[in-house]
Amino acid sequence: MGSVAITDPGEMFQTSFEDFQRQTSLMTSCTLLWKELSDHFSSLEQDLQKKSEALKKKIENLDHKTKESLDVLEKREVSIDGNVEQALVVVEELKEAALKAFQNRGEEEFDDSEEGMLLKLRSFCSEMDSEGFWKFVTAKKKELDKLRAQIPLALSDCIDPPKFVMEAISEVFPVDKRVEKSEQSNDLGWACVLLLESLIPVVADPIFGNSRPLLPPRVKERAKEIAEAWKESLDQRGGIENVKTPDVHTFLQHLVTFAVVSKRDAELYRKLVIGSAWRKQMPKLAVSLGLGDKMAEMIKELINKGQQVDAVHFTYEVGLTDKFPPVPLLKAYLKDSRKAANSILEDRNNSGRAAQLAGRKEQSALRAVIKCIEEYKLEAEFPPEGLRKRLEQLEKSKAEKKRPAAVPANKRTRASNGGPMPPAKAGRLTNAYVSSFPAPAGPTFVRSPSHVQYPAGVPSYSYDRPAPPALYGNRSPPAVRDPYAYSPEEAAPPAIAGPYPGAPVNYPAYGVYGNGMAPGYQQVYYR
Repeated sequence: MGSVAITDPGEMFQTSFEDFQRQTSLMTSCTLLWKELSDHFSSLEQDLQKKSEALKKKIENLDHKTKESLDVLEKREVSIDGNVEQALVVVEELKEAALKAFQNRGEEEFDDSEEGMLLKLRSFCSEMDSEGFWKFVTAKKKELDKLRAQIPLALSDCIDPPKFVMEAISEVFPVDKRVEKSEQSNDLGWACVLLLESLIPVVADPIFGNSRPLLPPRVKERAKEIAEAWKESLDQRGGIENVKTPDVHTFLQHLVTFAVVSKRDAELYRKLVIGSAWRKQMPKLAVSLGLGDKMAEMIKELINKGQQVDAVHFTYEVGLTDKFPPVPLLKAYLKDSRKAANSILEDRNNSGRAAQLAGRKEQSALRAVIKCIEEYKLEAEFPPEGLRKRLEQLEKSKAEKKRPAAVPANKRTRASNGGPMPPAKAGRLTNAYVSSFPAPAGPTFVRSPSHVQYPAGVPSYSYDRPAPPALYGNRSPPAVRDPYAYSPEEAAPPAIAGPYPGAPVNYPAYGVYGNGMAPGYQQVYYR
């Protein structure tokens, strides 16, 4: 009989268990794969939804802008006839005024009053005498406020104001054509900017205002040629990094006045604005140049360069005060200026003027911050009283150092006991001294006035602070400081009353700041 194979139950169980494990592993893999695919598709769906919403908003904005543009075009079309009639009337009036002025040329006399200045400017404009107008304006720099108010009125008498202004400034812009230059008349950028700013209200559309200057195509083409000529001359001026700020300001104002801003030159405009950011008009010019979307990056760049005060002006111009709070920026600027002042004091190569330069730097920083606080009404967040006291202290110390030291009388007189007169150069010896005891029989040396010990400088101003609690004994309580708090105690540099200080001074350690380098001095421009 054949034998029947009997399967081992344990082996069958092992086989079934292994098969179950394979099925379980497969199910786990399928579950994980399904979850991964589900998450992926959910993420795609969310991204598509966000893009759809963003696209919808863009379409709505585009429709809104299209509607506005159509309305503007309709208004322009309606206003064309009226503008043409108004322009013809103005041209006829200017023509009659120019003929009258030409007939009376040389007969009129103008006094030095404000009314006389306006009449003189109008006479130049009526005759289209751009050269005489330019010479007259550049000679009146001390009366800048009067010129700023009267030049727009005078330019209205020109038959062609844009051409008149371009011809007037052509002596120095886009290229300086003067043969002879003097230190006093070398910088005429202020006059160029003044004329370009004064032209804006003159060429503004009577309905749409300054947003739409009424400029003929030939004027715009000429303005573009001038802008290109200035850009080509950048290499002669030392490149973007070395070009003078008045030249930069004139160029940027030229672009805005004649509406010849080019999008492809946006990076050039950004670099020029950053390089001259301390000019008060730069934030507004930056917006007019179409750099509004790059303002956040520009503000960060100014902060990194140690120009926090300029960054505050740019922040308020574009409304980014929430992203860049002004008070911490101003406090950081004060700290950087103190660090720079301390580095000047530690410079042994310039020990003679170190105290003067350090004090001047700190005074400039304090004035800039105080002006910024007052301009943007930040007194509640950053009270300026302590800064003003510190500024007064520095000014008082500076005034006392300028006072002449008391020089001993009769430097080369005989001693009281009839001793011989000391040699003329005795006071220059390093061991010379003045004694209150009776002079010996030998020669008496008198200390040179150049080595007289000056009185100590004015002590540093300190805020009134409460006494430390008694539980600390003789030890000072642990100080908990605001990282942005400005303390004149730390700001005060060691007093150096004279050019020959006595014992060496140990300067206090300065706090840790973003970078270890002291930023360059930031000059503040005031118009």
